[in-house]
Amino acid sequence: PEETVTSSFASFIHAVRPEHLSKTVRHRSKRMILDSIGVGLVGSTTHVFDIALQYCRELYSSVAVSSVYGKPGIKLSPTLAAFTNGVATHSMDFDDTWHPATHPSGAVLPALLAASQMLPPGTKPNGMDFLLAFNVGLEVQGRLMHFSTEAHNIPKRFHPPSVVGTMGSAAATAKLLSLSTAQCAHALGIAASLAGAPMANAATQAKPLHIGNATRLGFEAALLAARGMEANPLILDDIAGCSGFSAFYSIYQPKPLSTPSDHHEFLLEKQDIAFKRFPAHLGMHWVVDAALSVRNLFINYAGSFSPSLIRTIVLKIPVSKYINRPFPSSEHQARHSFQFNACTALLDGEVGLNSFAESSIHRQELRELLDKVVVEHPEDNVANFDKMYGEVALLLHSGDVLTGKCDTFYGHWRKPLSKESLLKKFRSNASHVLPEEKIETIITMVDNLENLSDSSQL
Repeated sequence: PEETVTSSFASFIHAVRPEHLSKTVRHRSKRMILDSIGVGLVGSTTHVFDIALQYCRELYSSVAVSSVYGKPGIKLSPTLAAFTNGVATHSMDFDDTWHPATHPSGAVLPALLAASQMLPPGTKPNGMDFLLAFNVGLEVQGRLMHFSTEAHNIPKRFHPPSVVGTMGSAAATAKLLSLSTAQCAHALGIAASLAGAPMANAATQAKPLHIGNATRLGFEAALLAARGMEANPLILDDIAGCSGFSAFYSIYQPKPLSTPSDHHEFLLEKQDIAFKRFPAHLGMHWVVDAALSVRNLFINYAGSFSPSLIRTIVLKIPVSKYINRPFPSSEHQARHSFQFNACTALLDGEVGLNSFAESSIHRQELRELLDKVVVEHPEDNVANFDKMYGEVALLLHSGDVLTGKCDTFYGHWRKPLSKESLLKKFRSNASHVLPEEKIETIITMVDNLENLSDSSQL
């Protein structure tokens, strides 16, 4: 039969081998795995995680073999463990981000961790198998996002990880379970029927469910395909008059994924990932760095940070309605507010975990700064994580104007975190739930993942 886009993806998933992973890809993906585990661990301390965990424990747990972040005494059935850990990963919006925009690790890693524990002794995947499956999940997400120019800009309709993340989880789990080429195609088809969540739930407690559902439902799609369930074998193709995966985009131009022979260049080879230094929407990192820059100028100008000297704060940001929130009233709204993050950085000289506590959000001095904010949308500042910038200008009562601008924040794929910064973030996050010796064990295990004989140890 003539090869289709869908069959080319299925063939790739089935045929790709560990030796196709370059040193660069292995290095970058291990950084992602370590960061995602740390984010999940600190995420297990949140209220939305507690809701998800209680729901899963009360629902059912017929095969309770898979671990839960931050809860050593609790195990759940594999797909519910994946769901709960996915919620933890995105509970603070602290997880990694790619371009075109999605959160790739959280949609894949929890499914692979749970699946590794699900498999019986003697069939456990080794660390290299685990690393390969993880990268298959990343590759499928990245390729699918390049099927539409819409995906290159900050989304308006669907939250990307709920769409491509579900497909990536299905692909990664299908690889880990060694499904046949036909089963891999069916797993993608089934996953497409389980994908999608609207952007309107951003800045609410429902948003972390998008990652939880992506990793769980992709996992379930692979399990259903393994048990013989079939789906449309042309799900990724552009079939006139009958939408498949194209239903998620108004512009859709699918391209086949070549089967790897002696070499395959993964997308992660070409572009690194963005790691967040504080738990908020990625767009916030531009305005925070710009605000910290102008704050330093202000202190040099006035000797200290004195809000009473400021008449107006001008933010020059791209147009994106769901992250333009003048007066956020909850932690999730605050994580999605240009205004809040800029003013917090100005007031405190930093943005961190405690910045989103209720006591911090409702401070009178912060509200007084928010009252001074004016937003502008320059035409050259596009809603695109590869092209946007953040600018913060302080218009003083004296008539002077101080300006800070950020084109590329520290942690962006163009300006990646150093090894020391990534480890500092991981240790800080993990320390909320784990003792030091276990934290160091995880670091060593991920760093030597290629040599791990049983990935379920992770």
